[in-house]
Amino acid sequence: MRRRCLLGLAAAVALGTLASAEDAKDVERGKAVFAAQHCKVCHSIGGVGNAKGPLDGIGSKLTAADIKEWLTNPKEQAAKAKATRTPPMISFKLLPPEDLDALAAYVASLKK
Repeated sequence: MRRRCLLGLAAAVALGTLASAEDAKDVERGKAVFAAQHCKVCHSIGGVGNAKGPLDGIGSKLTAADIKEWLTNPKEQAAKAKATRTPPMISFKLLPPEDLDALAAYVASLKK
């Protein structure tokens, strides 16, 4: 019985390590997508980019799913949040799904 528990624990640790390795890959890919899409024209991270749209700590406020909603439906999200910043955010609906997921993962990783 003890051996079975230890094997189960080892499997869970291995799966967690694999998941966090995948998460790290997504974050790195998302960082590249952020750069390629010129997001710093409107947003800043760590003082780099447009100071009017800081994203530092946004991952502590929004989930990756919330961020993906902002990326794909910015007009609706801005109305919901009563955001008045101009120009309004553009939609990234046409990004390949894996790039969209990676971008959301990267922005969600920006925690305080």
